Amino acid sequence: MPRNALIVRVASFYDFARVCQSLSQTASRLQIAETVAEFLATLDPDEVEVAVRFFVGRATASGEEKRLKVSGRAVWKIVAAMTGGEDQGEEIFAAAEDFGEAIEMLLKLRASEPEPTLTIREVAARFEEIAAIEGPSSRGRKLDALREMFERATALEGKYLTKILIREMRHGMSEGTMLEAIARMAGRPVEEVRRASMLEGDLGRVARAMRPGEQARPSTGPPSAEAFGAERARAMKPLRPMLAQPMPNVAQAFAALGGKLALEHKLDGARVQIHCAGAEVKIFSRRLNEITRSLPEIVERLRNHGPRAFIVDGEVIAVDPEGRPLAFQELMRRLGRRREIERVRAELPVRLFLFDLLALDGELWIDRPYSERAAALKSLAQQVGAETVGRAEPRTVAEAEKFYQAALAAGYEGVVAKSLASRYTPGARGRGWIKVKRAHTLDLVIVAADWGYGRRKGWLSNYCLAARDEKTGRFVEVGKTYKGLTDEQFRTMTGRLRPLAISEAHGTVTVRPEIVVEVAYSDIQRSPQYESGMALRFARIVAIRDDKSPGEADTIQTMAEEFERQTVKPRPPR
Repeated sequence: MPRNALIVRVASFYDFARVCQSLSQTASRLQIAETVAEFLATLDPDEVEVAVRFFVGRATASGEEKRLKVSGRAVWKIVAAMTGGEDQGEEIFAAAEDFGEAIEMLLKLRASEPEPTLTIREVAARFEEIAAIEGPSSRGRKLDALREMFERATALEGKYLTKILIREMRHGMSEGTMLEAIARMAGRPVEEVRRASMLEGDLGRVARAMRPGEQARPSTGPPSAEAFGAERARAMKPLRPMLAQPMPNVAQAFAALGGKLALEHKLDGARVQIHCAGAEVKIFSRRLNEITRSLPEIVERLRNHGPRAFIVDGEVIAVDPEGRPLAFQELMRRLGRRREIERVRAELPVRLFLFDLLALDGELWIDRPYSERAAALKSLAQQVGAETVGRAEPRTVAEAEKFYQAALAAGYEGVVAKSLASRYTPGARGRGWIKVKRAHTLDLVIVAADWGYGRRKGWLSNYCLAARDEKTGRFVEVGKTYKGLTDEQFRTMTGRLRPLAISEAHGTVTVRPEIVVEVAYSDIQRSPQYESGMALRFARIVAIRDDKSPGEADTIQTMAEEFERQTVKPRPPR
């Protein structure tokens, strides 16, 4: 039954922190979901929305994370200066289990503990204020606002403020478990909540809408998942992109999809989702950040296209003056840019290729079969003057292999095989989409880096690479490499990693897992050196994937599957 607890007071952040602390000592996933559901039931709608985000390590709404720009190193410097613990870092990090506990230990150095006065709403408002600070001296003003919050925080509150800011909760509450907690709070089937989450993209807003008593007409119950999707289509809010599973060759993809499939060229570009309604056009990145201003030529092409409203999925690539594709790194100069847009536009034009239709004339199409969406997309693209990706429907493996080899010869990354019957499943690696690429690559996260020596002295230039464990959400190391980057990229990467630093010892800087890189490798080996039991052989970085979030990195489970697919594998240990 839905929980309709009587709300008698404003929820304190200290209560939230205590719940988090109890979760970290709970092994049962069901108990974690039940504990969180009971806590959420005591909150009002605004608090529910915020608390759900906080539980999964999000300080702000989905798509707003980039604006916060607060590093673990900044938190450490602020709190160390507050408490006089600047010279105790090595001892504290040796004793602490994680960065949040290290901040808690620092705060305990104060002469007295403040009374817990922070509320969940207040913390959320302060995060929003910090994210909104821009312009001259913005960094200093952000840190001042952060300092004021930590000065008021108890040691336990400071621990979880930090964990939220660096997105490293480590208390067992994954997004999947949170969906179960929301379902329990709302008294709704978990599949309905999961569907709503796929369409909404922000767990906080899902929880708020499903909270009993939030709706204007309580007798109708919380809105259906379809209501979420229809609202997003009307309001120009992005859906999470569907993802593809990797497979080593076209023959396996053909067999996995039962021979009823289409193949599409896989471009080495940036995923974009475009919402059009008359003169209004909005463009979103795969991480749901709005990037409309960065791509004015696409807006100009699609604006005033006619009476039809639609949402399309596609890929943007950078091209040279002759229209030939350029490297992915070149494209990153365009995305997210706010200044000198016209100059860079002239220097670095882009081309848009569409490959899916998500909504048309106010109706979601994601549950229609891919074959129907593809046909409608072809017609729509012709109407608005847009290009679509190269596509074929092979009848045999030989035809599929011929299309794949032609794609490679033309310079494409590979192909995406799509079941003709597949639905579009936002945010999921649907079984109906399979990517086949030339090289063995994985998208991994940098979790630490070594200071270089010799020619690379002064740069963080040897990177510890980690895959995500989809069961725990942790990042597990699987290899290390200094290969693949130019001197200029080493210099730039050093500048990006330093603000993410959590700790430093013996020439190795441990960083927050935020930067995703595409890593090519020859094969996967068994390795006792790593907790995962696997290591990449001859790893090299082939691209810095700023368009991907750490949550989209490849998983240990994917690595294990890739290992089993290898024709030649090391003998198992005796």
